Amino acid sequence: MTGDRTDLVSDAAPEEGHDPSRRRLFALAGGAVAAVLTPGVTLFARTLTVGSGKTPVRYGLLIDSTRCTQGCDACVTACQDYNGLSKKITPDTAQWIRKVTVTDPQTGLTRSFPVMCQHCAQATCVDVCPTGASYRRPDGIVLVDKHRCIGCRYCLMACPYKARSFVGRVVKDQKPWAPRGKGTAEACTMCVERVMDGKAPACVTACAERGKKAMVFGNLHDPKSEIAQKLAQFPTTTIRADLGLEPGVHYRGI
Repeated sequence: MTGDRTDLVSDAAPEEGHDPSRRRLFALAGGAVAAVLTPGVTLFARTLTVGSGKTPVRYGLLIDSTRCTQGCDACVTACQDYNGLSKKITPDTAQWIRKVTVTDPQTGLTRSFPVMCQHCAQATCVDVCPTGASYRRPDGIVLVDKHRCIGCRYCLMACPYKARSFVGRVVKDQKPWAPRGKGTAEACTMCVERVMDGKAPACVTACAERGKKAMVFGNLHDPKSEIAQKLAQFPTTTIRADLGLEPGVHYRGI
């Protein structure tokens, strides 16, 4: 298929047992950046073995592209409103979530769906960060510690999903739960403060209330959760599964 085409300070420590040798993925991911979600994008189908992880909780998303319509941007607007992001999209604007349209060149089938940080189990952004600012929580959510980030932008180059942004100017009227320091990297936080309060991310809530109910959030490692049961019912897709990054965001219908 071809296509026409990001964090929060937390007291949680980086996940233990992280293997620095995976830094070799940086070169692989860097070479793939130009091709991801641009003409030539490749989507790989895979199946999920529910409950196979090392931790009892791994949060993730399931996005059903058969329900998502091209004209709907409820998830994008909700993210912008909740996290205090600008709605005026420019080359310098941070987009923690964006809508992408892909078309199968053989059949002409077109799908529209949101793309955000994929919260990978083997996150390249974490691997290449020289200060440990980019880290993965034990529950699978990938974040940036603003106090440690030095603005090197290695994580932006390493992310094959173009999911990270760089804050190049002073940001006013920030949300207290979404600090955005000048000279730091950022990306989707999966609304971690809402998750810790027992709520779904803002994009998921908005999709259910104002959109097409195309997004499901939950614990991938709990066989009784809605997301795990849905993943067990039908095949799903992760973007660039060939990189072996094990994204926490799964897609249906693309």
